[in-house]
Amino acid sequence: MTREDASRRYQIPLSILEAYESWGLCGKKQQQPGSWEYDDDDLTRLRMITALKDMGFDCEEIKSYMELLEQQGTEARRLEMLEQKRRCALEEIHQREHQVCCLDCLRHDLRKKHPGKP
Repeated sequence: MTREDASRRYQIPLSILEAYESWGLCGKKQQQPGSWEYDDDDLTRLRMITALKDMGFDCEEIKSYMELLEQQGTEARRLEMLEQKRRCALEEIHQREHQVCCLDCLRHDLRKKHPGKP
């Protein structure tokens, strides 16, 4: 399957496919120089890359994670990366909750001063 086919069929942005190829993770099957032919293993790795991207990993973090995934005995390091990303996501959630709380307080105060307004 070509890059364009994989992008279209699996809704994988071309930028992710290009990064994937540049990281040297492809199955190394080329139709012609610069034109990769994706196999099932590539698609499995690309699903992981897409999931990591959706979880908020940046390009370098994805590359590091995927390189570790190809190596034996890296489970602890990969788990550490996932835990760190989880902590960051929770921190962001807490910050947003604080913002919502502050907004609610301001709205409440404004409604008390101006009853009957939406």
